[in-house]
Amino acid sequence: MMRQKMVRGLISLSVVGLALTGCGTAKDQGNTSGATTAPTAAATAASKGEPTTLIISTWGFADDFFKKEVYAPFEKEHNAKIVLEIGNNAERLNKVKQGSSSVDLIYLSDYYAQQGIEAGLFDKIDRSRIPNLKDIYDLAKAPLGEDYGPAYTVGRLGIAYNPKATTKEIKSWSDLWSPELSKKLTLPNITSTTGPMVLDAASVVAGNTTFNEDQAFAKVKEVNKGVVKYYGQTSEFVNMFSQGEIAAGPIMEMYVKDLKAAVPETKFVSPQEGAYAVMNTVNVIKGSKNKQLAEDFINWHLSKEVQEKSAKAKVDSPVNTTLQLSPEEATGITYGADVVSKLRKLDMKFVNQNLKAWIARWNKEVAQ
Repeated sequence: MMRQKMVRGLISLSVVGLALTGCGTAKDQGNTSGATTAPTAAATAASKGEPTTLIISTWGFADDFFKKEVYAPFEKEHNAKIVLEIGNNAERLNKVKQGSSSVDLIYLSDYYAQQGIEAGLFDKIDRSRIPNLKDIYDLAKAPLGEDYGPAYTVGRLGIAYNPKATTKEIKSWSDLWSPELSKKLTLPNITSTTGPMVLDAASVVAGNTTFNEDQAFAKVKEVNKGVVKYYGQTSEFVNMFSQGEIAAGPIMEMYVKDLKAAVPETKFVSPQEGAYAVMNTVNVIKGSKNKQLAEDFINWHLSKEVQEKSAKAKVDSPVNTTLQLSPEEATGITYGADVVSKLRKLDMKFVNQNLKAWIARWNKEVAQ
């Protein structure tokens, strides 16, 4: 039996200025794919007066918003030209690992960013060059260590359900094990970004305060017969929910708007034991010739101006604590110190150390 502390407890944070928080998750933003061709030699500044090319690896969602509100102002202010390399988390990280990418800055979920750190792909950031760090939640400042980049957005994994499709009022992670949800339930696959979070939730439901692998898998096997499908992409959840194939399941808050578009009665619940923090990070690639410009861009993305526009456009939940949103503006995003302080955060280093074994065990004991 393996007992390890998988969750760093409920997150405590100090709020600088007025309360707020964020995510968008994805974000699974990482599910967005596509690609643009990024130049190689052109990544360095040409001659005096010509813009410096900054190559950014990202998902490509909300492209029009980012081009207008984030990239264009930065290009003008810093005499820069931003070139994008688009794809999902895994494929973009693999390109950097293989040396087939010339990016300066990379956006990844914390799960994939931890892999990049362990592979030695990221440069240490100079925090003195990113003054806006002082204005973001403690949770977001150094989610993977002081040497590496911040989270620019923080979302939450909770439970969405259709109250017209089940008599069960959902308040807790344990409610997913209720007989009323049998054959009406979906869960994320262990290989998805949120799969390990649900495995941890199963350990919590089993009565543990620290992660217990054996009891977590026992609980998953217990609910297995009532699961319609283990989804790998959020679009699968949305489709099953819209068609009435399922009534409930864990999902990131940012996608609830898609569920409500099809099922207006949809409810999103932050379980009483705590929803899970889903963080997207930004890091400078080791060897970048534009490290300072990349750090300037990180600082810009953490600014009140960018964070506020992103939040109001429902693109990302903010981590900057100096802005305020109205109740209507905050709908559908992870917002507020009271919300963020209750989030559970997985230790991504621990997750990455054990994931291969969990996947093998999942395939043997759960997926049949």
